[in-house]
Amino acid sequence: MEFRRVVPLLAGLMGAFGVAAAAAASHGADPRLLGGASAMCLAHAPALIALTSAWERLRLAAASAVLLSLGTTLFAADLTMRHLAGHGLFLMSAPAGGVLMMLGWLTLALGAFLPPKTT
Repeated sequence: MEFRRVVPLLAGLMGAFGVAAAAAASHGADPRLLGGASAMCLAHAPALIALTSAWERLRLAAASAVLLSLGTTLFAADLTMRHLAGHGLFLMSAPAGGVLMMLGWLTLALGAFLPPKTT
């Protein structure tokens, strides 16, 4: 299956997790970790859908989608693990996810300076 077809699946899973994490955060003792995970998922899921829509025209849509998907998943998983288990996925996993998300956004910005794809 080509990655473009997987991106809406990832966005849908991120959106569902974002809503579930927001609900869980509102009922827990300390909402900061799940609230942060929720915010990242709910912010990046629509961005992935937009990238899918621009896939044919935007040169770096695929690279941006990969970076945003990996970064968001890593960041949110680390915060969720910290909330549930008291420890993260691995050392520096949340910062690594954050860096990947920033690179994804910068890749998208760079794509604005490249000529559109021609079909």
